[in-house]
Amino acid sequence: MKFTYYGHACFSVEILGKNILFDPFISGNPLAKHININEIPADYIFISHAHYDHVDDLITIAQRTQAMVVANIEIVGWCDKSGLKNIQPLNPGGQWKFEFGTVRCVTAVHSSSFVTGEYGGVAGGFIFITPDKNFYYSGDTALTLDMQLIPKYAKLDFAVLPIGDDVTMGYDDAAEVAGIIKVNTVIGVHYDTFPFIKIDHESAIKAFRLNDVELRLLEIGSVHDF
Repeated sequence: MKFTYYGHACFSVEILGKNILFDPFISGNPLAKHININEIPADYIFISHAHYDHVDDLITIAQRTQAMVVANIEIVGWCDKSGLKNIQPLNPGGQWKFEFGTVRCVTAVHSSSFVTGEYGGVAGGFIFITPDKNFYYSGDTALTLDMQLIPKYAKLDFAVLPIGDDVTMGYDDAAEVAGIIKVNTVIGVHYDTFPFIKIDHESAIKAFRLNDVELRLLEIGSVHDF
């Protein structure tokens, strides 16, 4: 599986030749100025919630690529009003079989609204069960005991978790999550983009290491194989 990090909480994975993009916030991210959104491939775009730092480039990329947008019912409704027709609703508690595998949407403890203030539905995370790798992207969330259910759904190869604190869980709680979901490799997201989510990288890595978990803090634009 090829994993590309585009900064903040935006990344893509390539599964069975399909490019799957998550929470596209790139053009508004000062740390990702070197990323050209017109060069990002996408067959699917998964959205965890409606905040601008997760949907800012959604319409632009979806219009160019004709990717299928997968999100909660309120977000796909907003996409439909914006002219996007290749849409698939997926709310927490539901799952859907795609050509690359099965995706289950799970609870995330977080708010969700559009930049206009309009209600953005409930926030969620995604468990991907594929012939290549299984992984969990939590979306923006607090630590929640609902995460105890995740190992019942899939044996994970890695997880993508927010670690910036203040508006999501911090790295100490995220390290606790790694133990709950029984994963040994975590890719940290949602940190350093804004002053209030800047973290000490060494302290974050140490917090995970104390739980025998590897935390990967990736360079924006870098590509990795899993």
